[in-house]
Amino acid sequence: MKNLLILIVAAALFLHFYPQSEVTKFYNEKKAMLLDGFAEYTDTSVSLKADKIYTDLESKLASFSSEEITQLKDLTSSKDNVKVFYGTYCQNTKRHAIFHPENQKKVCATISHYSNFL
Repeated sequence: MKNLLILIVAAALFLHFYPQSEVTKFYNEKKAMLLDGFAEYTDTSVSLKADKIYTDLESKLASFSSEEITQLKDLTSSKDNVKVFYGTYCQNTKRHAIFHPENQKKVCATISHYSNFL
Protein backbone atom coordinates (compact mmCIF):
# COMPACT_ATOMS: atom_id res chain seq x y z
CA MET A 1 0.00 0.00 0.00
CA LYS A 2 2.82 2.33 0.90
CA ASN A 3 4.54 1.66 -2.44
CA LEU A 4 1.33 2.42 -4.34
CA LEU A 5 0.99 5.76 -2.56
CA ILE A 6 4.61 6.62 -3.37
CA LEU A 7 4.01 5.74 -7.03
CA ILE A 8 0.90 7.95 -7.22
CA VAL A 9 2.71 10.91 -5.63
CA ALA A 10 5.69 10.44 -7.94
CA ALA A 11 3.43 10.37 -11.01
CA ALA A 12 1.59 13.48 -9.81
CA LEU A 13 4.84 15.36 -9.24
CA PHE A 14 6.20 14.34 -12.63
CA LEU A 15 3.03 15.46 -14.43
CA HIS A 16 3.02 18.70 -12.45
CA PHE A 17 6.55 19.69 -13.37
CA TYR A 18 6.65 18.06 -16.84
CA PRO A 19 3.12 18.40 -18.26
CA GLN A 20 2.15 16.04 -21.06
CA SER A 21 -0.40 17.52 -23.47
CA GLU A 22 -2.02 14.16 -24.34
CA VAL A 23 -2.36 13.17 -20.69
CA THR A 24 -3.73 16.59 -19.76
CA LYS A 25 -6.26 16.46 -22.60
CA PHE A 26 -7.35 12.95 -21.59
CA TYR A 27 -7.63 14.01 -17.95
CA ASN A 28 -9.72 17.10 -18.77
CA GLU A 29 -12.09 15.13 -21.03
CA LYS A 30 -12.66 12.41 -18.42
CA LYS A 31 -13.03 14.96 -15.64
CA ALA A 32 -15.67 16.89 -17.63
CA MET A 33 -17.52 13.66 -18.45
CA LEU A 34 -17.49 12.59 -14.80
CA LEU A 35 -18.67 15.99 -13.52
CA ASP A 36 -21.49 16.08 -16.10
CA GLY A 37 -22.57 12.63 -15.00
CA PHE A 38 -22.58 13.63 -11.34
CA ALA A 39 -24.46 16.84 -12.10
CA GLU A 40 -27.14 14.92 -14.00
CA TYR A 41 -27.78 12.42 -11.20
CA THR A 42 -27.31 14.69 -8.20
CA ASP A 43 -29.34 17.67 -9.37
CA THR A 44 -31.03 18.98 -6.24
CA SER A 45 -32.83 21.90 -7.80
CA VAL A 46 -36.60 21.92 -7.71
CA SER A 47 -38.01 20.77 -10.99
CA LEU A 48 -41.39 20.27 -12.56
CA LYS A 49 -43.06 16.92 -12.98
CA ALA A 50 -44.48 17.18 -16.48
CA ASP A 51 -47.72 15.40 -15.64
CA LYS A 52 -48.56 18.18 -13.15
CA ILE A 53 -49.61 20.33 -16.11
CA TYR A 54 -52.01 17.62 -17.29
CA THR A 55 -53.53 17.24 -13.82
CA ASP A 56 -54.01 21.01 -13.57
CA LEU A 57 -55.80 21.03 -16.93
CA GLU A 58 -58.05 18.02 -16.21
CA SER A 59 -60.94 20.22 -15.12
CA LYS A 60 -60.78 22.10 -18.45
CA LEU A 61 -60.51 19.04 -20.73
CA ALA A 62 -64.21 19.14 -21.64
CA SER A 63 -63.43 21.80 -24.25
CA PHE A 64 -60.55 19.76 -25.74
CA SER A 65 -61.01 17.34 -28.62
CA SER A 66 -59.75 13.77 -28.35
CA GLU A 67 -56.87 14.64 -30.68
CA GLU A 68 -55.93 17.59 -28.47
CA ILE A 69 -56.06 15.41 -25.35
CA THR A 70 -53.78 12.87 -27.00
CA GLN A 71 -51.38 15.66 -27.96
CA LEU A 72 -51.54 17.05 -24.42
CA LYS A 73 -50.69 13.63 -22.95
CA ASP A 74 -47.74 13.37 -25.32
CA LEU A 75 -46.69 16.93 -24.45
CA THR A 76 -46.76 16.25 -20.72
CA SER A 77 -44.92 12.94 -20.99
CA SER A 78 -41.57 14.60 -20.29
CA LYS A 79 -40.13 17.84 -18.99
CA ASP A 80 -38.15 18.34 -22.20
CA ASN A 81 -41.34 18.18 -24.31
CA VAL A 82 -42.95 20.82 -22.08
CA LYS A 83 -39.87 23.05 -22.32
CA VAL A 84 -39.78 22.82 -26.13
CA PHE A 85 -43.52 23.46 -26.45
CA TYR A 86 -43.35 26.43 -24.08
CA GLY A 87 -40.44 28.00 -25.92
CA THR A 88 -41.89 27.41 -29.37
CA TYR A 89 -45.61 28.01 -28.96
CA CYS A 90 -46.07 30.03 -25.79
CA GLN A 91 -43.20 32.49 -25.72
CA ASN A 92 -43.21 33.07 -29.47
CA THR A 93 -47.03 32.98 -29.74
CA LYS A 94 -46.70 30.60 -32.66
CA ARG A 95 -49.85 28.73 -33.61
CA HIS A 96 -49.87 24.97 -32.92
CA ALA A 97 -51.36 22.79 -35.67
CA ILE A 98 -53.46 20.60 -33.38
CA PHE A 99 -54.56 22.82 -30.50
CA HIS A 100 -57.46 25.23 -30.92
CA PRO A 101 -56.21 28.78 -30.18
CA GLU A 102 -58.24 29.02 -26.96
CA ASN A 103 -57.06 25.63 -25.77
CA GLN A 104 -53.48 26.53 -26.62
CA LYS A 105 -53.87 29.65 -24.47
CA LYS A 106 -55.10 27.46 -21.59
CA VAL A 107 -52.13 25.12 -21.95
CA CYS A 108 -49.68 28.02 -22.19
CA ALA A 109 -51.22 29.74 -19.18
CA THR A 110 -50.90 26.56 -17.13
CA ILE A 111 -47.29 26.02 -18.21
CA SER A 112 -46.44 29.66 -17.48
CA HIS A 113 -47.37 29.08 -13.82
CA TYR A 114 -44.50 26.60 -13.68
CA SER A 115 -42.08 28.28 -16.11
CA ASN A 116 -39.54 28.90 -13.30
CA PHE A 117 -39.24 25.14 -12.80
CA LEU A 118 -38.56 24.22 -16.42
